[in-house]
Amino acid sequence: MEPSERGAAMAPGCPGGPWAVGEETAILHGGFLLAARLLQPRPLRELRKADWPRAGVPITDALREIGERCPSPRGRWKEEAVAIVWAKILLPAPPAAAAALEWGWKEDGFFSVGAMIPDVNHTALFELVKALGAPRLFVQLLLALPPGVCRAQLESLVQYISSDTSPSDVSFFLDVWWEVLKHREGQEDATVAAFGALIHQHGGEPPLEDGLQPPKRFKGDPAAPGLPAVLLQGLKQIRGCIAQPRLRCHALANLAELLCLSSALGPGDSPLPIAEHLAKLSAMVRLWSSDTDSQYHPCGLAEKVREAQRSMSLLCLTRPSCEELFAGLDLLCSLLQAWGEELQDTLRAAEELSFESYRLLEALTSLGKSLDSLSETTDLGDSETHLVSELAQLTKDFLRDTRAVLEDLDTSLVSSVAMAIIAQRLDRHLDTCSVFASEKTWACSKAWVECLVENKALFQTPELVLKLLETLVSFATSHHDKEAQELQMQVTKAIVECYTEFSLSDKNKVISGVLASWGGPGVSQNVQVVREGFQEDLNVTLNQITESVSDEGLARAVASVARLTLLSPEATVKQVCHLAVVNLGAHQFLAQILCSFPALSFQESHEETGRPHSLVLRCLQEAVWGKLSTAREEEQFLQFLAFLMQPGSATPLVSPAEVTKAFVLPCLKSDSAQIELSLQILSKVLGTPSCSEEHWIKSCHPFPLLLSLCKLLDGYTKYWHQPREQLFPSLETKDLILSILCQLCELLGPEIFPSSELWVQSLAWLHRKVASLDWTVGLRLKNLYGDHFKNEVPATLFEICRLPEDEWTSQSWPAYGPGSGLLAWMECCCVSPALRDTMLALLSVNVDNPEEVNLFSKGFLVALIQVLPWCSQGEWKRLVPVVEQHLPLLNLRPFSCHLQLSVLLLRGFQLLCSSSCSSWLPPEAWLHLVQLYCSSLTELLASLQATAGAAAQPCAQEVSFTCIQLFCHLLHVAAMLPAAGCEEPLLVVALEVLSQYEVSSRADVSPCAALRRANEGHFLQSVTHSLEHQELRCTLLQKLSKLGARSEH
Repeated sequence: MEPSERGAAMAPGCPGGPWAVGEETAILHGGFLLAARLLQPRPLRELRKADWPRAGVPITDALREIGERCPSPRGRWKEEAVAIVWAKILLPAPPAAAAALEWGWKEDGFFSVGAMIPDVNHTALFELVKALGAPRLFVQLLLALPPGVCRAQLESLVQYISSDTSPSDVSFFLDVWWEVLKHREGQEDATVAAFGALIHQHGGEPPLEDGLQPPKRFKGDPAAPGLPAVLLQGLKQIRGCIAQPRLRCHALANLAELLCLSSALGPGDSPLPIAEHLAKLSAMVRLWSSDTDSQYHPCGLAEKVREAQRSMSLLCLTRPSCEELFAGLDLLCSLLQAWGEELQDTLRAAEELSFESYRLLEALTSLGKSLDSLSETTDLGDSETHLVSELAQLTKDFLRDTRAVLEDLDTSLVSSVAMAIIAQRLDRHLDTCSVFASEKTWACSKAWVECLVENKALFQTPELVLKLLETLVSFATSHHDKEAQELQMQVTKAIVECYTEFSLSDKNKVISGVLASWGGPGVSQNVQVVREGFQEDLNVTLNQITESVSDEGLARAVASVARLTLLSPEATVKQVCHLAVVNLGAHQFLAQILCSFPALSFQESHEETGRPHSLVLRCLQEAVWGKLSTAREEEQFLQFLAFLMQPGSATPLVSPAEVTKAFVLPCLKSDSAQIELSLQILSKVLGTPSCSEEHWIKSCHPFPLLLSLCKLLDGYTKYWHQPREQLFPSLETKDLILSILCQLCELLGPEIFPSSELWVQSLAWLHRKVASLDWTVGLRLKNLYGDHFKNEVPATLFEICRLPEDEWTSQSWPAYGPGSGLLAWMECCCVSPALRDTMLALLSVNVDNPEEVNLFSKGFLVALIQVLPWCSQGEWKRLVPVVEQHLPLLNLRPFSCHLQLSVLLLRGFQLLCSSSCSSWLPPEAWLHLVQLYCSSLTELLASLQATAGAAAQPCAQEVSFTCIQLFCHLLHVAAMLPAAGCEEPLLVVALEVLSQYEVSSRADVSPCAALRRANEGHFLQSVTHSLEHQELRCTLLQKLSKLGARSEH
């Protein structure tokens, strides 16, 4: 009872509670005075059962008047009247001495009201309770008494009903027994609590019936026989007076249920499954509704359900002892023998089962199971064994012919009963919510929806929300009319409201359940009302999120996305992925949101392969992959994907292995449109650490992956001769492939394989496959091959290098005929810095032989122009130190190396642009060559500036001279180029050279500096005028004119 209810209970009509003197007690006082007058000359304390029909009328009339004039909650006046009368019996007024009166008024709350009631006996109490039809109230007050007093009062009742027993006595006794079984502690209201406190306070024992002796104070005897023995004795004494079949069923059911509570029969049945529990409740409610003789017939559904639950939850406060158990079994055996056959006939002939009959059949069924267990698990004496066996057989015989009637019970009220339990928060209401949420036959009726909406706070668990979703989907697939859709909208709204209250962890549980049940599309694929307007809601919500990206808004954004994900995970994830790519700077914020839902790491089953794959990756493939239109979108996609793999403290949504299988392995073909992006992804994932002892790369077919990369490298040997319509990754991507290959070679050691034998077999397989590719590919696998395989190179390389035969082996390839040794040597220098240093160390040239040096110089230039067009930026940077180290005509002037490198490059272009070589390369190859040339000049200028800055003496004139020479070389190259479209990078570098020249010439402060600048300016303009390309010529002349104008000031 809530505190507010207790307060109300204390003062339904009178502020002082049940012992307050008020209008109710005045009316009751008048009733008892009239009864006393009718009984004269005998006092009321000598009232006999036969006197009640006459003397009890004023009392019952007074109670009726109280009920009419002073209404109180739930008939509280009945409780107060019975409590006052019973307290008067147990605590008669003290002698009317002045001191006692003074004490009573001040200290005893019951004193005043007790003084208004004449001394009465148990006859008045029992008949009063019978007249009120209040056995439950009687039991509540009875069990509030001290144990000894309680037992004594129950004995008084047994003694009373055993004399001149009437049908109403029998019914009252059986009802009291039934209420004792159903009673629960802790549910007493204020009146019962006040009554119990009063009796415990005074420790009063009932006086002798003449009421003349003063009250004695006592303490109850805890060793006295319990209530079960008193009840059994009462039934024995009145058994001959129980004639009606309904009362006999009532008596037998009481007895059987009492015996079932004995600890000797085991711990008792565990709670029934909730569906069975509801079916039984429904059956009881239906029985009461159809039985006009039942006291619960006029009650509303809610009250019937409450009472039915009490009837099913027996928690007897005093369990029968072993001695009481066998006494009860003996009595039951005797009663079944006496009444069984007649009751069977009555049950079979009855059109409808009564509640008492129903109770009897259920109780005997439970007892029969307990008896079987008792005989199997307990060591019994001969007489006890015989009794148990005989009773078990009697029970089986009785049920064999009558149990079938239970199968025909009407349980159509189950849904209504369940809703009543939920609405009133009755026992097992949470279990009932589970049935309510999942029972498809109840779903989405108006009453069901109303119950859900009004009690949605009870459904705020992941399990219940999932069951509600299943029920909603089931209903939506079979009901499409307008009314049904309106109900579905209400249900969806209630479900979302429940879900919104969850913690993020519970939301993830629900999302996991949604994905497990309906996959990526979620409930939206089956519920039209969810689909309608969802896309608009999705767009608006996510657009608002991307417009307000901030750490502070993360929690709100996660909550919004959680709501959308509940209804349609796939659509939500796809839209988030799309916005992460197209919205500048929003990718990390959106990745954080997605990573808040580890449930999205859900693995879908693949219909074709039967292998699971990631929902998030599929959404990325369908929403983003192949639709990236700019480099910025590609970069955001890469960063978004990287965050999904490594979200910091959150759980990764995708693994490197999954990403590799989804975006890399299917695209590692040179003609794939996504090959370059796939390689960038592979580079990203290889930088992701493995979370387990076994590296994730092992699950991604690492050696076939290596072979695919090797084939791509092999394709670069034919790069400039590929058909124009054929897709192939750019030369810029070659460095990325080389980097990935290097990473893989470091990862794929024998330690990641279960056995070294398997690793060696895999290595041999790769070596066989790579043997058919360009020979330089094998050199790039040296870190992986280790000592298992020698370096295989053209035989001509051995002619110019001192190669140790234990590490190197020669092969004869048609493309490497006589004189190709330097070409092979230079190709080796491009492979890696380590191999370049090895080649430089092993090169064999007799520098003392002028003819050999001359041949080397010419061969070096020819080899250079053969290698240069196929070099990536990284390879060219590795090759430049080789070129610088072998420049002819070296001298010790600080800038000679810069000039000589520029001259060497110029000579290389002269050879490439000659009539014998100009048709060797396609037009697009010339742009690549120019880019390599310009990158070298840019680095050369930086080196020139650094050298000048570190010089001990001023060298402005030397720097100016070097810049003029570089400018002339560049213009010479521009004039020679056979293909158009290469002017832009040349123009950029030419302007850089002129800017460097301007800085150095202005730094020259010698006496002839101005004249020198004028002459040099005139020379530069003359050279520039000779350029045929108009745009290049005009831009450079404009730059030179500005230089000239500034030099005059």
